[in-house]
Amino acid sequence: MAVAALPLNHHLPCFSTSSSRTRTQSWRSRGREGVPQSTRPVRFVVISCSSSTSQAQEEEAPATAESCVNSGLQLFSKGRVKEALSQFDTALTLNPNPLEAQAALYNKACCHAYRGEGKKAADCLRKALKEYDLKFGTILNDPDLASFRALPEFKELQEEARLGGEDIGYSFRRDLKLISEVQAPFRGVRRFFYVAFSAAAGISLFFTIPRLIRAIKGGDDAPNLWDTAGNAAINIGGVIVLVALLFWDNKKEEEQLAQISRNETLSRLPLRLSTNRVVELVQLRDTVRPVILAGKKETIALAMQKAERFRTELLRRGVLLVPVIWGEGKAAPLEKKGFGASPKAPAALPSIGEDFEKRAQSVTAQSKLKAEIRFKAEVISPAEWERWIKDQQKSEGVTPGEDVYIILRLDGRVRRSGKGMPDWQQIVKELPPMDALLSKLER
Repeated sequence: MAVAALPLNHHLPCFSTSSSRTRTQSWRSRGREGVPQSTRPVRFVVISCSSSTSQAQEEEAPATAESCVNSGLQLFSKGRVKEALSQFDTALTLNPNPLEAQAALYNKACCHAYRGEGKKAADCLRKALKEYDLKFGTILNDPDLASFRALPEFKELQEEARLGGEDIGYSFRRDLKLISEVQAPFRGVRRFFYVAFSAAAGISLFFTIPRLIRAIKGGDDAPNLWDTAGNAAINIGGVIVLVALLFWDNKKEEEQLAQISRNETLSRLPLRLSTNRVVELVQLRDTVRPVILAGKKETIALAMQKAERFRTELLRRGVLLVPVIWGEGKAAPLEKKGFGASPKAPAALPSIGEDFEKRAQSVTAQSKLKAEIRFKAEVISPAEWERWIKDQQKSEGVTPGEDVYIILRLDGRVRRSGKGMPDWQQIVKELPPMDALLSKLER
């Protein structure tokens, strides 16, 4: 879980240690005539001990919110989710401080996510966001919430966070706006001019309307009707255009915030590399250009086969193929917490005593497989990947579930996308090699 266990206070029983006093005396044995018969000293040691023993009575410390949270974390790590839930519920009834309450609610949400209870998990997270200042980025990054991020309840929660509603606070939207300002630094200046010119046109219109009324009534001192009507029309048109531009700019900002939110979600999606190491997409920035292929199994297989012809050129351009097959996420079994997935045993090579040709073919197959894994990556949590791709399709006006491809830049943002599968020859022409100047500027 992302929320670390709270530190426990250890109470150790105290014991009084007895003190010992040692008295030592040396004696020499003498003969009858006062001549020493032996020079060897005889040492007598007398030990007297005095001890005061105090019996410490161990009293069981009463349960606190802190101890219940830590106990729940230990139970969760062992796969005892139901008992962990009980501990987190108990912690919330023991007058927790804000940090303890945040930890209890967040870890309770992780338990509900593990059990597939999306609504309960969302309610816990919403309360933690609203009342205890939980950062939305924690929800995006925690692998224990991977199953929750694939549910519709997460989409609703993320949308609330993006809009900055009172239910879940404003921190996530504030972070998104900071990124938006970096990407569009002159939006604030444009808005200032829109508001200023709209106000100027409105003030001018305020004084023009009485003159227009006088011009319509006529009279000796009445202003020229056509001139006054022209001024009023210019002011009205200016207000309408400037207000429309302001609304258009606000709409573009919301679209940009939604895209930034999707990019943030994309950057946290997991992949399995050739070394069997699982990484998030954000860790591959500046290293590869992922090309996401989403569609039916047959379509993906055909696209991968065509890409094989351009393997060398695509590798020079840092292309990493990421196939996502529709429907794979639905059949994925729920992984038990606390028990790691059994590692796949590597395919054994033939022994030395077997036929040499068969052995050579097996070695070639192994090398080809290793190279194939380097050319493509395996998606982890397919349901999360599918949800993100379908959200991206909706934003671009594409029917969710169609076969699409998405090319990412070196910095992790979407470069372009399209329906169907990509034209690999066109991609080779479009993308510069990794050592080219344009690739360095793209980082």
